[in-house]
Amino acid sequence: MGWLLFYVFSWWSIALRAVAIIHFIRRRPNFFWLWIILFHWVGALVYIAMEVIPDAGLLKTSFQVFPRRKRIRELEAAILDNPSAGNYEELGDLYLEEGKYARARECFNRSISSRTDSPDPFYRRGISAMYLGDFAAALPDFERVVSKDPQYDFQRAAGLLAHIYANTGQPDKADALFKEVLKTSTSSETYYNYASFLLAQNRKEEARNIARSILAKKPTMPGYLRRRERPWFRRANSLLKQAS
Repeated sequence: MGWLLFYVFSWWSIALRAVAIIHFIRRRPNFFWLWIILFHWVGALVYIAMEVIPDAGLLKTSFQVFPRRKRIRELEAAILDNPSAGNYEELGDLYLEEGKYARARECFNRSISSRTDSPDPFYRRGISAMYLGDFAAALPDFERVVSKDPQYDFQRAAGLLAHIYANTGQPDKADALFKEVLKTSTSSETYYNYASFLLAQNRKEEARNIARSILAKKPTMPGYLRRRERPWFRRANSLLKQAS
């Protein structure tokens, strides 16, 4: 009986450590947690309570995968009988969430051919092209959206347009637009893209300052926001090393 209890106890301690380590690798919180996890199974349990459980809210999109794919199949069937702009736009949005950017762009192309009064399909088509690395194709879509509404998507559209200028050989436009957007935007994405642009222009000190601005937000952020912003903190730290 004692041997059986020892086996069960050991199995649970290993399982707890495994869960904690997998989460640590994926989310990369403060490094000291790794020592706590490895030191004792109680440390792994504490880590799960402090980091894994609060992160559960960020995983809600993972649980939407199957309903999303079911809706994709429904729309693909519906479009055969009703190839409306609305159906194509919704299908494009779903493909964009799935990371299938080529299919998303094709759907937005069909949506836009039928309806051109809304900036939404242009914006999402531009994002699809950008993620595919086709910055030249994304440029007119973003210019159209930002010219119509400079505040679109809480200025993310303008920030991404600056990023696209930086990747289409227009550094002056990129620099001016980044500065304009960052007067009011607090988006870590925009800050990071600007820092990357500055580093590419060999303006290392400015790049470091912008990267530090991302990290400076961390101490005053609520816990749930720190967890959401963690990928940008990692990127900012990496950029600081490159610019040193």
